[in-house]
Amino acid sequence: MPAPREELSADPLTALWQQERFNVILRERQKYQNHPDGHKRWEQAAARLEDQMALVPAGRATFPRTLSGAPGSPEIDLEVDPFLLDIHPVTNVRFQKFVDAGAYEDLELWPKSIWPHLIDLRDQTEKPGPRFWREGRHDQRLANHPVVGISWYEAVAFAKWIGQRLPTEAEWQMAATWRIKSDTDILRRFPWGDAMNRTRCNIWSSGIGTTVAVDALREGVAPNGVLGLIGNVWEWVDGDFSLTSDEGAPILAEMELKGTRGGAFDTYFENQATGLFRTGHIALGRLHNVGLRCAMSLNDASWLGNVE
Repeated sequence: MPAPREELSADPLTALWQQERFNVILRERQKYQNHPDGHKRWEQAAARLEDQMALVPAGRATFPRTLSGAPGSPEIDLEVDPFLLDIHPVTNVRFQKFVDAGAYEDLELWPKSIWPHLIDLRDQTEKPGPRFWREGRHDQRLANHPVVGISWYEAVAFAKWIGQRLPTEAEWQMAATWRIKSDTDILRRFPWGDAMNRTRCNIWSSGIGTTVAVDALREGVAPNGVLGLIGNVWEWVDGDFSLTSDEGAPILAEMELKGTRGGAFDTYFENQATGLFRTGHIALGRLHNVGLRCAMSLNDASWLGNVE
């Protein structure tokens, strides 16, 4: 069931609203200060961002530096400033707006190093778009499922297009483990607590066998309302994925690797579907179980005012 096409308004501000590029509307406020609907759109954009994003407080994330991550192995401890994270992963219907805008031909969204590869970022019918789409359309029955079949570069370009970014690996882990700055220094293995619960997430042992809508499985919610951090789809994060052997030698791959976190619907080993497990995928890989979620620094969230 191919998704229907949306007719964009000829008015650029209204078109930005239709594309759900809410932070772009707020960033370009000065550009539309004389627009008759300018003030209304700014208020609406701020309200939508407030609804779709959650505040992750300051905390820290600890990563093993070695592949085994055995107790006593070298670690790196990172401080995480407060930031905003989307409550849901990006859906097919949201990514469709990016495709329909001709973003795959907008070279400003892509680093020069990837320009020769843009011709390969095609769907099943050789149209620009995620790998498993057809004729540049997603399956309407999966409109509210997370988009998959996108490379790290596509994830970064989409986030840039809507005026946001990917979370760093430390930020993602902070959101999933809730290791906030406090005297207790409590660390969770999962957003909901310290024990695996297959009914709170979508992994292999949950028995679902495919992706589910991003607002399903509400029992797996993090304390701030963020959903789906564990299972359903792996999520691209901003940063290279690098580890060393236990002897300290760097582990090299044939192609560039970027971090992915959280596990997916077909993750078999439950120890890989936690807030702590680290892995990576080839940056240009377009897998059936990898999607994205967007973030924003507080400095870029003018609609919030001053937040500590």
